[in-house]
Amino acid sequence: MKYILILFLFAACKTKPAMQNDDVKTHAFRLKPGQDLKQEIQSYVQQHNIEAGWIVTCVGSVTQYHLRFANQPEGNKATGHFEIVSLVGTVSINGSHLHMSVSDSTGKTIGGHLLDSNLVYTTAEIIIGEGTQLIFTREKDGTTPWEELQVKPKQ
Repeated sequence: MKYILILFLFAACKTKPAMQNDDVKTHAFRLKPGQDLKQEIQSYVQQHNIEAGWIVTCVGSVTQYHLRFANQPEGNKATGHFEIVSLVGTVSINGSHLHMSVSDSTGKTIGGHLLDSNLVYTTAEIIIGEGTQLIFTREKDGTTPWEELQVKPKQ
């Protein structure tokens, strides 16, 4: 009897998650040497009409990085061989916002806002999650001078 009561309590505590698995779609693709990381991600997003996506993971390397550091008006470039140690952000056909960190041969790591001209060295393996019940837009909302992420339910 005690076990039946425990089973009943577990069943009663079950709650519905905020976003169920069928509301999330997974995209996986690989970039090859010489391709531009940001341009290819945005191209993939456009081709697959992703309205609300996020970078799940990215591993790979670049021969050139082009990043804009915090509170700086211009980007910084460097050439060499760099490992992609992090790529994060939101992606949408309505605008994307990506940040990347790379490390050099000594492990020194640098990161910032991803710009064009981050050229793949050997590979970039990218996984994007897509919320199929959402739409991401980028709009000025008065909180900052920039167009910021707005999350809306799909009608």
